[in-house]
Amino acid sequence: MNILRLKALAGAGCFSIALIGAAMHPAHAGGLERGGYDIDLLFDPAPVATEAEATYVMPDRKYKNAKGPGGAPLFPGFSSTADGAEPYWVPRIGVKVQVVQGVDCMVDYSQPWGAHTAPGSNWNGAVSNIETDIKSNNYAGTCSYKFDAGKGQLRFIGGVFYQDISGFKESLVGFAPITFQPLSGRVDLDASGWGWRAGIAYEIPDIALRASLVYNSQVKLDNISGALTLPNGLGGTASAPIYGSTQYMPDSVELKLQSGIAPGWLAFGSIKWVNWSVLQSVPICIVGTPSQFCVTNGLGEATSLDLMYRDGWTVSGGIGHKFNDQWSAAAQLTWDRGTSHGYGAQTDTWTLGGGVAYTPQPNIEVRLAGAIGVLTSGHSGILIGENGKIVGADASYDFGNDLVTAISGGIKIKF
Repeated sequence: MNILRLKALAGAGCFSIALIGAAMHPAHAGGLERGGYDIDLLFDPAPVATEAEATYVMPDRKYKNAKGPGGAPLFPGFSSTADGAEPYWVPRIGVKVQVVQGVDCMVDYSQPWGAHTAPGSNWNGAVSNIETDIKSNNYAGTCSYKFDAGKGQLRFIGGVFYQDISGFKESLVGFAPITFQPLSGRVDLDASGWGWRAGIAYEIPDIALRASLVYNSQVKLDNISGALTLPNGLGGTASAPIYGSTQYMPDSVELKLQSGIAPGWLAFGSIKWVNWSVLQSVPICIVGTPSQFCVTNGLGEATSLDLMYRDGWTVSGGIGHKFNDQWSAAAQLTWDRGTSHGYGAQTDTWTLGGGVAYTPQPNIEVRLAGAIGVLTSGHSGILIGENGKIVGADASYDFGNDLVTAISGGIKIKF
């Protein structure tokens, strides 16, 4: 293989997956996924590499034909339509260092999980949801050891991460006397936990080939706590401390493949499974209520956070091209299987993304990417969970094929 072809392929391999992934991933993710997990920076061949990126996602999910408990309008004047999703930012920053020959380590901050819906207090589904906002912070350290194997290099990967999760949910609980103004209740929760990752990769730099398989563990949340706030009947509110049963953020497995296919051209793809079915219904209990009554059989449950997810699958494929030493571009098509199956609005998503990378100097890379996709149609209503719990009786609604878009910008600096 001549030197020019090697250089073109290696350059295409460096930018393509990170370039498109920044905009694509949060635009199609299911469950509570936003930024997810990303360790591509670990593979950068530079002794030191830093990376920062931010993605702005704009889902346009619309609820229609909304009905309240019993399948009837909630209250005269309440709307049968509502906005089902809010735009959001997904930031990420990381630093990778070659510790010694063959050993690389990376530290990064990201926001892997999140959700924000705010349909408001004047729609027929307000008993189910006025506003829900979930946020996360993830602090990770990941290292790898690589050595020569055959025509390429074999790499073993391992790391740990710490997550804190917080959020609130507001819903309609009644109406004020005389004025009939909506009265809402609010649940605030937070929790934290540790996870780990392990993986293996094989690389042949001469043809920009890389195959990686990475497992990310569950994160055990056994310290869920917060407050339940309700109207006190006197024009004010009253709060009580609450706790939730032990839950787990999902584990995942992702297989990524890429290879040079012609001078300056690279093909890439991935398959990912996320164990979202671990999150079903989270019972919320007043502090002092024995867990055997509240958590075990739900008799003393004050409220609950109902998700009822099924496992998520994501399949993607794309192609990248390096035009010259300064400009590269890539495009990718992604299918994401919805995690909702009769309750909720997370149905299948198809997303097309593209982007460019500009390298003004060998050690600086600037990226700009975008994505557009379709959130497929469906219905949310009553669903009976595996444990026999019935959810969705407080609201039902339909939704059509809706649009989601995303833009992303990032910079990588190497030393």
